[in-house]
Amino acid sequence: MANKKDYGNILTLTLTFLMIISYSIEWIRTGVGSAIDVVFGPLIDQFGIPFFIFILILSGITGLYSSVIQKYTIDYDNMQLVQKRMKVFQKDYREAQLSKDEKRLKKLEKKKDQMMQEQLEMSRQQFKPMAYIMIMTVPIFFWLMYRLPAFDPATFVPTLDTAVAMPFLGIHALSDMALGPVPAWILWYMICSLTLSQVIRKALNIGGI
Repeated sequence: MANKKDYGNILTLTLTFLMIISYSIEWIRTGVGSAIDVVFGPLIDQFGIPFFIFILILSGITGLYSSVIQKYTIDYDNMQLVQKRMKVFQKDYREAQLSKDEKRLKKLEKKKDQMMQEQLEMSRQQFKPMAYIMIMTVPIFFWLMYRLPAFDPATFVPTLDTAVAMPFLGIHALSDMALGPVPAWILWYMICSLTLSQVIRKALNIGGI
């Protein structure tokens, strides 16, 4: 019989799957994007905030609520203990294998199942906040896609609203491919989000995953 944790994991998987699928449905992207534009649009249209700066602001907001959600849904103290125990176990197991200590190996084999169970539970904890974060983040991405300036290489002129300058990559149109198949706006969002998230996690005293 499934317990509450199992139902929670199923719900998380279902929500995550639905969010991923929604990316491929244009009317959902457009509908959500246009609805959010009622709030975010005036900040760009009336206050003249450059689009790449707005991406920076949103990436900071994303990093903040993602970190807060993880802080209160993941037991980082227990996670660190599990990681330390796993390192000790792996070290002992390798030593037993190299020394061909059969008695010690049998003892460690019995402990192996427990360690694997702890690793599985740790993985579940890491996955748990994903649905909450995606529910808040996916609509933001829909809005960014909705407001993204069109790109025509023949007529493109870099401006604060249509381009972004990134380290080592130079100036790129926001909707142009900046690194392989990755558009410039997504790459810029990732750079900002990863950088700001580290600062936020440090401020909130959140350990690494």
